[in-house]
Amino acid sequence: MTGLLDGIRVGDRAPRLLFVHAHPDDETLATGVAIAHHAARGDDVHVLTCTLGEEGEVIPPHLAHLEGADGDPLAEHRREELRGAMDVLGVTSHLLGARAEGLRPAYRDSGMAGSPAAAHPRAWAGADLADAAAAVRAVLDDVAPDVVVTYDATGGYGHPDHVRTHEATCHAVASAAHPPALYAVLTPVSWAVEDRAWLAEHVPTDGGLVVPGGQDPFFPSVVPDEVVTHRVVDPSVVPVQTRALTHHETQVVVGEGWYALSNHVVARLAGREGYARLDPSTGRPRSEGAA
Repeated sequence: MTGLLDGIRVGDRAPRLLFVHAHPDDETLATGVAIAHHAARGDDVHVLTCTLGEEGEVIPPHLAHLEGADGDPLAEHRREELRGAMDVLGVTSHLLGARAEGLRPAYRDSGMAGSPAAAHPRAWAGADLADAAAAVRAVLDDVAPDVVVTYDATGGYGHPDHVRTHEATCHAVASAAHPPALYAVLTPVSWAVEDRAWLAEHVPTDGGLVVPGGQDPFFPSVVPDEVVTHRVVDPSVVPVQTRALTHHETQVVVGEGWYALSNHVVARLAGREGYARLDPSTGRPRSEGAA
């Protein structure tokens, strides 16, 4: 199917979608095509961000002083990055547990697996699941979305905060009085292969960029094509996604049709994203039995 609203009836009002993400920039990197596509259609699009990405690795040298500094100044900087990206995308932004303008979220970035940041008392990955789900459920109750989008059970690539976001979102949707449709962003393996071929042809590597090769493993969120049941294919929104990504300057380098994170590995901005409907009680794609 094309789009995230196929088969979903909303009456006379504009459809409402909520994208739930762990850190600033995740929304534009993982789901920027769908967000921009649905916003351009006139749909009511919301983004819920669970932390301010306090443990992010800062790319630009002139902002390196923010990384790991006392008081988490990176959090405030990334809040402004998120604000700029949301303005470009034309959507409504929410911070988890921050019930008033200017407040920080209730939870903090936990860092990559094994990071000392996971021991912080506000670490999102270490939050009690019932409390985490209740916080997400409060936003669901306020927004009343028809569609909710988050990560699959692996968190896309295994980041503990992404996994906790998936778990909390599934529990929140499952407990809703009128559960919205729940989707995870997934990439068909055929697209992943095509994207690597495109990157090898179009991205110069003499500046330290790394193009993943044919033998490099894919992220866990790359799945058999038949698991992906919904596709948002809209190359026209790539310029919007690209402009939004430029606001996340601490985390992302943006090129012509590609981006790279602090590890210098490039990924394609292909104007397409895959999704699968999740069973909120299990967190698994309903289509997995077809794989």
